Amino acid sequence: MCGRRHPLLFTLMTLTAAAELGLTAFLISAGGSVGTWGSPRYRSLLILLFFEATWTLVFAAAYLFWVIHGGAARLANAASSVIWLLLTAFLWGAAAGFIHSSHNGGDCTRRGPKSRCRQSQTIEALGWIEFSLCILTLITTILWMTTGVRVRMKDSRTFV
Repeated sequence: MCGRRHPLLFTLMTLTAAAELGLTAFLISAGGSVGTWGSPRYRSLLILLFFEATWTLVFAAAYLFWVIHGGAARLANAASSVIWLLLTAFLWGAAAGFIHSSHNGGDCTRRGPKSRCRQSQTIEALGWIEFSLCILTLITTILWMTTGVRVRMKDSRTFV
C-alpha cells in the first residue's frame, strides 16, 4: 500500500516545487526590475526559496523517474531518498519559518488578489505544503522500506 503512494507523493512534491519555482522567479524578477523589496532579508529569502524549489524539482523528478522506471542507479535506492527527504524537509521547514517571521502583518483583505502581500502568503503556504509533503513522503518511504524488508525476510525463510 505504501509503495503505491510513494510515486504519487514524489509527483506532488515535483508539482508543488514547480509552482514555488515559478512564483519565486517572478517575484525576484519583478522586485529587481522595480526595486520593491520589502527588505534585503526578504530578497535573500526569495533567493533561498528559489534554490530550494529548484533543488526539489530536480531531485524529486529524478527520484520519480527512477522509481517508475525501476532503475538500479545509486540515487534510486531508498536509503538515499530518506537522507534527501530529511535534508529537504529541514530546508523547507526552515525557509517557510523564516518567511513567516519576515511578514509585516499578514492581513491582506484590503489588498487586491494579485498584491505582493498575497503573493508572499502564497510563497509561505507553498513552502509549508512542500515541508508537509517531504515529511509525509519520508514517513511513507520508511514504512515502505520496513514492510518490504519484512516481506523479503518472510519469503527467504519460506524457501530455506
